[in-house]
Amino acid sequence: MSRSADFDRVFRSGRAHAGREFVLYVFPRGEAAPPRLGLSVSRKVGGAVDRNKVKRLLREAFAVESAALPPGIDAVVVARQDARTLAEREGLAGVRRALRELIARASSGGGMSADTAEPTGAPAGLKPHEAALR
Repeated sequence: MSRSADFDRVFRSGRAHAGREFVLYVFPRGEAAPPRLGLSVSRKVGGAVDRNKVKRLLREAFAVESAALPPGIDAVVVARQDARTLAEREGLAGVRRALRELIARASSGGGMSADTAEPTGAPAGLKPHEAALR
């Protein structure tokens, strides 16, 4: 994903699944297309070299691990400070493991369905992303 509006939609209406190194936001866009990835890696992660390394590893990991997501999903991965340490210590294997855990949570417990335009399972009165953070 590259458009700001796509990121905004995922952040506002998607469900969040947080781990130590990454936060995965998912939102069904209602198409039968392959999952799309958006990345947010801030300067908190490190300098440009560190950020680019984390982004490269996330793209590689998502290419493999996204098969567990249903078609038509937009996913945004936000890297936390510990992402750099993980990338340095474990490399691609560690990033894949962390992303796989988040994708498994999003696929099973997230109540996501590519057939609907809305995430399911949010308690009444809460926006879906607020419910995911509870």
